[in-house]
Amino acid sequence: MEPITMRRIVLAITLAVWSMAPAFAQKTEIETANAKWIEFFTKGDFAGVASLYTDDATAFPPGSPMVRGNTAIGAMWKGMAEQVTDPKLTTLDVKPLGSSAAREIGTFSLKTKGPTPQEVTGKYLVVWEKVGSDWKLAADIWNDGK
Repeated sequence: MEPITMRRIVLAITLAVWSMAPAFAQKTEIETANAKWIEFFTKGDFAGVASLYTDDATAFPPGSPMVRGNTAIGAMWKGMAEQVTDPKLTTLDVKPLGSSAAREIGTFSLKTKGPTPQEVTGKYLVVWEKVGSDWKLAADIWNDGK
């Protein structure tokens, strides 16, 4: 192989690996934020849950009106915690939307409260924004089913 061709191959591989690094970092940081969300929800810290959303975030709960603002979203989750428990999130894909935004697709499961608890599973889509050094949820939509 000619040295120039080999150099081009090495350069192409280096660029490909370098371009994937930010996406991997975003996914790791978003999974860390999701773990904080679960921790706050489980402890009943809905101010903590709200702090993970941007000030102007919008949530799109199934079968309900949109909820705007992180304070209102924290209150929404507090109300939902009266009906459900044991949330779990699985990130399936994170797509960078530049250096300060990303789109996450995932699945969730939780259990209903009451005399005959049931497991509910579903899917979600989140648009994340980088605020300072933290990833925050800017748009959050989910529904049940696969």
